[in-house]
Amino acid sequence: MTAPLYDTMAVIGCGLIGSSVIRAAVAAGAVGRVTVADPSAAVRERVLALGLAQSVTADPAQAVAGADLVVFATPPLAIGPAAALVAGALKPGATVTDVGSVKAAVAEAFAQVLPANVFAIPGHPIAGSEDSGPDAGFAGLFHGRWTVLTPQARDDAPYLAAVERLTAFWRAMGALVDVMDEKHHDLVLAVTSHLPHLIAYNIVGTAADLEEVTQSEVIKYSAGGFRDFTRIAASDPIMWRDVFLANKDAVLEILGRFTEDLQALSRAIRWGEGDKLEELFTRTRSIRRSVIEAGQETAEPDFGRRHSEE
Repeated sequence: MTAPLYDTMAVIGCGLIGSSVIRAAVAAGAVGRVTVADPSAAVRERVLALGLAQSVTADPAQAVAGADLVVFATPPLAIGPAAALVAGALKPGATVTDVGSVKAAVAEAFAQVLPANVFAIPGHPIAGSEDSGPDAGFAGLFHGRWTVLTPQARDDAPYLAAVERLTAFWRAMGALVDVMDEKHHDLVLAVTSHLPHLIAYNIVGTAADLEEVTQSEVIKYSAGGFRDFTRIAASDPIMWRDVFLANKDAVLEILGRFTEDLQALSRAIRWGEGDKLEELFTRTRSIRRSVIEAGQETAEPDFGRRHSEE
């Protein structure tokens, strides 16, 4: 039997992603022992009931003591304070990573508070759902999905070995792994994830506020597009609050570009410029096909969503 990549893994925060990391890592044999820290007594109770960890505590410093891998799975703005709390308890040579959707803020926090004798490697598995909590996680969440690592600008052999080890950890869980600069990551995710969520929250909020349309009509006559927006808009509000605040520069930059393009689209509709509309819709349709060809979505009816999830 192959030895685990990490003898002990500590997970700080055990919601959808944290519990999925545990399930996937254990199923892959990538970790031996698991410890969990979470401030919620209800979450800790469920972690124990589900058998996700050998040790569960409210104290992050207690959870990381002796851990070879520490994974922060808290909302983005909580990662820095949590890292400061555990800094003095970390095992020398431990790898410290996270699963947040914003990387520059995390990289800065790690650099400020973590000791020099640990390996800080921020990370982001680009996977998830609108569900939350330890019961929502599942081992297959990362299969075929990208995880981005944003290592520090270091070229010493021990650090590079730690990056390779963490890469092997994510690959063992079925993920595809890429490496990039943290600021570039934040700009890319502002386009592919953060702005779409912002639009979804706004569209669903606008529909709910329309005086001419009752809420029951919005629910009753929801077309496929609106249903997908509601699925996105059902995501964890605390996490997404933190994402927009932590990545505000990139989000505002992309939002400005989006606003300009939206104004151009509005003009085309106003002046009956059908050729411009068709050109845009043809171009965006090809993007959809590229996403399917890349294996990041399915062409099945209803975009592969199970009807029980709608």
